[in-house]
This record gives sequence, structure tokens and C-alpha cells, in this order.
Amino acid sequence: MLKCEILEPRGVADAAVIWLHGLGASGHDFVPVVPHLGLPDNHGVRFVFPHAPEIPVTINGGMVMPAWYDILAMSIEREIDLKQIKSSSAAVCELIQRELDAGIPSDRIVLAGFSQGGAVVYHTALAYPKTLAGLMTMSTYFPAAEEVQLSAANKTLPINIFHGTQDPMVQESMGHIAKQILQGMGFTPEYRAYPMQHEVCAEEIVDIGNSLKGWLKLG
Repeated sequence: MLKCEILEPRGVADAAVIWLHGLGASGHDFVPVVPHLGLPDNHGVRFVFPHAPEIPVTINGGMVMPAWYDILAMSIEREIDLKQIKSSSAAVCELIQRELDAGIPSDRIVLAGFSQGGAVVYHTALAYPKTLAGLMTMSTYFPAAEEVQLSAANKTLPINIFHGTQDPMVQESMGHIAKQILQGMGFTPEYRAYPMQHEVCAEEIVDIGNSLKGWLKLG
């Protein structure tokens, strides 16, 4: 099972957010964001931030770094290792199962991901066989859309897409394409853009917190 940074709530956990980082980062990256989400003190949400395995990344000269999958070419569509994205998705499913085993209902579990992490949670959430609470993707794209076997349990899954209008790494057009793909699949994603690059900003963090409060009925 993936190693994780875990933030427990003050009381008993009755919900969980599994949040994946981007290429070359770690599970530590989004831990400092949690106190700024504006959640009530008694929110009951366990935050799980897994660490990606370290693998060679082709576009970075084969350098070994934390990555959810190899990127073979930086075209607008991205050429990626589909076997690895499926393996990472399966690892996220193991984390979901751990939360289920701990007594968290599936419809109290949110998946979130930044950049590469977002690509993985697209693949995971839409195919997951039990109803989830929601899906948040940040500064990302949907490279394995044709490989996803949609689950009837999540056909009305709430999806929020967040993207920077000045992103030089994952152009905003890729976020719009993901939205269009999702709409073609029958989903009704919400899309929010911010004047930022490949990062997160204060306004986005507030919107993430509001999404969690709404989906998990907090406060």
C-alpha cells in the first residue's frame, strides 16, 4: 500500500479526502493547505496524502522521481504509460478500501488530485464501483479517458475542475478539454479558473473548502 501523510480530525473521522500530488512532489505538498480550507473545527474529515512511487520519467531524461506514471512525450494530448496510470489508480482504490474498512462510507469519500494526481483520480473515481462523495481535479488533464470503464454508481458524481489561466505546464485548454470529455460522458462538471500558473492560490483553496463543506455537509 502507498505510504501516506495522514491528518486526523480532532474527533472521530466520519469522512475522508484522498488527495494526490503532482509530478516530482510528495504527499507533504498539500498538508499545509488543510488549515486554510475554512472547515469547521468539528469537521470529522481524515485527509490522506499518498506519496507516489519513484520511477524514471522519460520527459525528464529518465530521471528517477516521484511520479504516478511515466510521461513519454509532452504533446498537448500527452503520451503516457497507460499501464502505470492504471496501477496508480488501483493503489488509490486500496486507500479507499482502507477507509471503508475503517468505517467511512464510500459516499463520504472525496478524491482530489493536482496535475498528474488529477489524471489518476479521474481514472479512479469514474470507474469506482461504489458511490463517492465527489471529485476535485486541479491543474490537470484527462489522458486516459478512452480507457475508463464508467461505473453506474458514480454516473452523477459531483466534479469540480480548477485550473490556472496562465499555466505553462498544463495549458488551460487541457482543462477545458477534460470538461468537454466529461460532459460527453454525461457528467455536469463545474469549471473554475484563476489568474495563476501551475500552482494553487488562496481563492482556489477557499473554493476547495466550500466544495468539501457542500459535498460532505459540514458546518
